[in-house]
Amino acid sequence: MARIVKEAEYAARRKEILDVAQRFVYTKGYEQMSIQDILDELQISKGAFYHYFSSKSALLEALIERMMDEAESFLLPIVQDPHLAALEKLHRYFDTANRWKVAQKAYMLALLQVWYADENAIVRQKVFTLASRRIAPMLTRIIHQGIQEGVLKASFSEHAGEVVFSLFQGLADTFAGLLLSCGAHQDELRHTESTLSAYMDALERILGAPTGSLHLIDAEMLKEWFTAPSDNA
Repeated sequence: MARIVKEAEYAARRKEILDVAQRFVYTKGYEQMSIQDILDELQISKGAFYHYFSSKSALLEALIERMMDEAESFLLPIVQDPHLAALEKLHRYFDTANRWKVAQKAYMLALLQVWYADENAIVRQKVFTLASRRIAPMLTRIIHQGIQEGVLKASFSEHAGEVVFSLFQGLADTFAGLLLSCGAHQDELRHTESTLSAYMDALERILGAPTGSLHLIDAEMLKEWFTAPSDNA
């Protein structure tokens, strides 16, 4: 019983630290946020912080992992729904993931500012490996269903989820680069639309899906990423 209580206390304190860190990412930015800010907010010692996170980079990794946990809680029910056809699952999977990201756009953009910094390259690779292990099996499950239904004709179906996930990661890196660039919004938007079309074509070819049967993101949702908060006023 004592062990269960200690584990619960550990999880609760770790969550408190992550909650405060996430709020500071919003209000101050990750680079401006210091470990001391978190210590002062929670009135804990530096030793207490390092009991949960070995470094600020480890804290960033945990914030990203928590985001993946939240996303998975929305996506897994779609994958497991026995009443949805494979193509419908893919459409809902993409749409749900996109809407979840847009809903926390400010936080996502704040993290992007540091996520692609050179000093976080190792963290990015670690999170990429973790995400692949969690997301690729979900995609593979949908792909297998699509093959059984005769709407997909993917070769090497056991590895199709990994390949699709890698394709998505490449798109995410390209998309992030466009969001973080300083060019005109409309130019970036047109470039992104063209890039999405290329990736969409590649995805349909990998899965053996009918041309035009898959859509990663609708036009209005894509435009939202290139709209500054002041533009919505």
